[in-house]
Amino acid sequence: MSDPIKHECGVAFVRLRKPLEFYKEKYGTELWGLKKLQMLMNKQLNRGQDGSGLAVIKLDPEYGSRYIARERANGSGAVSTLFERVNTKYANLDQEKAQDTKWLKKKYPYAGEVLLGHLRYATHGKNSIENIHPFLRQNNWMSRNLVLAGNYNVTNVQEMYQQLIELGQHPKEISDNVTMLEKIGHFLDDENERLYKECKENDMDSLATAEHIKNNLDLENVLKNSFKSVDGGYNMVGLIGDGNAFVMRDPNGIRPNYYWSNDEVIVVASERPAIQTAFDLQMGDLKEVKPGNALIVKRDGSFEEKQILEPQERLSCSFERIYFSRGTDGKIHEERKRLGRKISREILTRLDFDIRSTVFSYIPNTAATSYYGLIDGVYKYLDKWKREQLLKLGSTATAKEIDKLLSVKIRREKLLIKDAKIRTFIAQDEGRDDLVGNGYDVTYEVVKPTDTLVVVDDSIVRGTTLKKSILRILDRLGPKKIIVASSAPIIKYPDCYGIDMSRMNEFIAFQAVKSLLEKEGDLQFMDVVFEACKAELEKPVEEMENKVKMLYDRYTDKQIEAEIGRLVTPAGMNAQVEIVYQTIKGLHASCPNHLGDWYFSGNYPTSGGNQVVNRSYVYYMQGSNARAY
Repeated sequence: MSDPIKHECGVAFVRLRKPLEFYKEKYGTELWGLKKLQMLMNKQLNRGQDGSGLAVIKLDPEYGSRYIARERANGSGAVSTLFERVNTKYANLDQEKAQDTKWLKKKYPYAGEVLLGHLRYATHGKNSIENIHPFLRQNNWMSRNLVLAGNYNVTNVQEMYQQLIELGQHPKEISDNVTMLEKIGHFLDDENERLYKECKENDMDSLATAEHIKNNLDLENVLKNSFKSVDGGYNMVGLIGDGNAFVMRDPNGIRPNYYWSNDEVIVVASERPAIQTAFDLQMGDLKEVKPGNALIVKRDGSFEEKQILEPQERLSCSFERIYFSRGTDGKIHEERKRLGRKISREILTRLDFDIRSTVFSYIPNTAATSYYGLIDGVYKYLDKWKREQLLKLGSTATAKEIDKLLSVKIRREKLLIKDAKIRTFIAQDEGRDDLVGNGYDVTYEVVKPTDTLVVVDDSIVRGTTLKKSILRILDRLGPKKIIVASSAPIIKYPDCYGIDMSRMNEFIAFQAVKSLLEKEGDLQFMDVVFEACKAELEKPVEEMENKVKMLYDRYTDKQIEAEIGRLVTPAGMNAQVEIVYQTIKGLHASCPNHLGDWYFSGNYPTSGGNQVVNRSYVYYMQGSNARAY
């Protein structure tokens, strides 16, 4: 993607179903689960490079022994840093005693049966260690301890924060992380209290009571109470100090989730290929936690998927398929190729079907799969054209004529090459763009002055990288025209379920509409939309509608595309620039099981989304840079 936007966060969960001695005997190490967790996290590095963390819980620890361990690190190399620390702590043990599994479990913090890992992208807030998952709510009662991590954003944090205050709590900050930790923790306390009273009514002593609570904790009830008023997208993993655990997914299935189990292990991750690689599995071996359901794992290693919330229309995030998730998932690979094929006809129309004078390429590197799909679509046309021309030649066609037809090929080149990052802090602002531009190189002498250059991009969000560097670089090749083809539709609206796209003015589509209004002398229409959004925010959230649609309804996508092309064209460009976007219809046809398209269509899956988009526009008009949720 030419405009870098931050990925979703990623989770990895490993639950060993056998004693540690089993893994020592079969796999040569009691730390088999920890090694698998590291592999799952390494295979999901695309999902978070601002920080990472892990937590381990030990089953049935001795009294006085540490049974919850947590390690967190921030920075781009956080996963490596994390496991270097873990390995250092292992190396510092008495290695002779460490061969004794019972001693190792007691003395090494990460020799446990319940393991949780997280990779973070800082969509909002500072990237301090305090903001890195997993989060921990501690208590002397084992079954009241809670460890929480996930890929989630909650749109109604303010309302839930107020609910916690009304419950008598005093949360330390207003954030979805703290709010969810304390809300689940509150109902976990309630469940503990219910079981405690039940034990006392039966005259059970304190030790028997603690054991009874561990073995009878009703997580289904805890989750039903905790999530009934949560608005947002989430794939959330929670560990209880006694070894119980859960994985909770939102009712629309917005955030991805995959799991697999056998008699040795239960494993959960945000991406399917991570599990496939770590455990050598086929795609069909894995399952998803259904929308609105929780995978509840009991401390005895048994598990069950339970419906917690009523499932809603499935609107899984399509951006996962376009860009975020690794393309090593077989289904995603095919979907991205289809996205490319779906825009091939429009590209050919823009070219007036003149492929002899066209060079096809892509903006590195994630757009490569869509690019292959585009080429497949163009070849389909080319094969049809060759067949028609051969039929026209008839039986009198000479070998020379046939060879001439068959020699018509698609000109495919890798033109834009990303060099190592160039540090730009030494440059003044006026020199910085030149340095950024030199972060790329081009393949010279393959484009003619009569050629049109078609480059495929995953998506065009802000357009800044196109304008400041990429188009200038491609212009060096001397084409007469450059067509940038986005495999995603036009991004018009903020996202509030995990992606770092929350401010209206950052979207090139929003700037284009504003520019069109200005050209028409009707910029005051933005005030009309402003008043409509403010009025909407006075309503109960469940009654709100997306009034920012009024802005985009003024123009067709073709008009917006044309204006975006004008806005991203740098001054002094020799080549003409055109922008082509995927249609929403083409997106749905390409990704039929992932129809979440609110950033393109404005159709939010939850009522909180409508509140966020209206508030985001109001903030823009008021000159505020605040977070809209």
